[in-house]
Amino acid sequence: MGSELNGITSKTAKTGESDPNDDDASAKDGLPLLESAAEGIQEHEKKFAAFVRNDVYGSMGCGKLPLKEKLLLGIALVTLLPIRLVLVMTILVVYYLICRIFTLFSTPNLEDEQEDFAHLGGCRRAVIVQSGRFLSRLLLFTVGFYWINETHKDSANTQESSKTESTKQSEQQERPGAVVSNHLSYLDIFYHMSSSFPSFVAKRSVSKLPLIGLIGKCLGCVYVQRESKSSDFKGVAGIVTDRIRNAHQNELAPMMMLFPEGTTSNGDFLLPFKTGAFLAGAPVVPVILRYSYQRFSPAWDSISGVRHVVFLLCQFVNHLEVIWLPVYCPSQQEKDNPKLYANNVRKLMASEGGLILSDIGLAEKRIYLAALNGNNRLPSVLHPKND
Repeated sequence: MGSELNGITSKTAKTGESDPNDDDASAKDGLPLLESAAEGIQEHEKKFAAFVRNDVYGSMGCGKLPLKEKLLLGIALVTLLPIRLVLVMTILVVYYLICRIFTLFSTPNLEDEQEDFAHLGGCRRAVIVQSGRFLSRLLLFTVGFYWINETHKDSANTQESSKTESTKQSEQQERPGAVVSNHLSYLDIFYHMSSSFPSFVAKRSVSKLPLIGLIGKCLGCVYVQRESKSSDFKGVAGIVTDRIRNAHQNELAPMMMLFPEGTTSNGDFLLPFKTGAFLAGAPVVPVILRYSYQRFSPAWDSISGVRHVVFLLCQFVNHLEVIWLPVYCPSQQEKDNPKLYANNVRKLMASEGGLILSDIGLAEKRIYLAALNGNNRLPSVLHPKND
């Protein structure tokens, strides 16, 4: 995309040599540039289809809206948006206070350079978990997810049904160590909090955020410095593996919740899986999320965080469909080969969720976002303001 932008810049420079008062010349020079930019966008959308927004709001949420959508958005901006913002903040503050009260005089777990309160037991842990699940669901209700369509499939309904009955019975007795899910939005976290209240992997900076920091510690989040190229990742991978094994063996330990794709997509595709969730060789529960929509897509793929929050809160009703697959117990071959284990779970999820397998990931997403940001600046270059 950088070369395309350089080419466009050089062309505009040449255009500047013509008479600036010649409107016909400006139009003739500008038209090929617009066509070239449009072709470039189309090529990027084909290459990075997993991150392309297909809703009414368009690329980066900056598309031209029809009059009806503008009216609905305008009404929601002065009615729904402020009400929902106040309610969401109230819910977060209430849960923060619950976490603060029930962790008073408690020493956080400081093992492996992590800090969390997931080790708490008894009534304190029960209150933190149950109130967290309830308030997470209440938060989703507040932002328009009034009902969530959940489907729980058993082994007989999946493509793994060829296994023997005795194998199925033994699998049903296995306790999973982790939940693995496709990743579409930050909203995924609130759903999983409301359903199973697991521990997540999060950026280390999250632990420092007001309100969210303490809540993350009560969830038992494992923090990682994503941009670090040191051996920190190996340490985090080891912590996650130990947590998964512990959850598999101890029913009182919280399960890990992992998004193996490592980033969000638009919901139509399933990106390549990282092996972190599968290194322990413990059973996992695959979960498929799908946000259906008519106007604004809740998927946080290629749109700024502020725009996403505003448009989401301005949408009167939001929809979430969830498919829970049966516990996936790895074979000995899969236990010995985490990559094989990850690929097999990915293929199963794609098949059961009707998702398209894609071979692009976070690196390609960053290239696509950079291209979109560049294209959003092109109109000011191609169409200078008339004095």
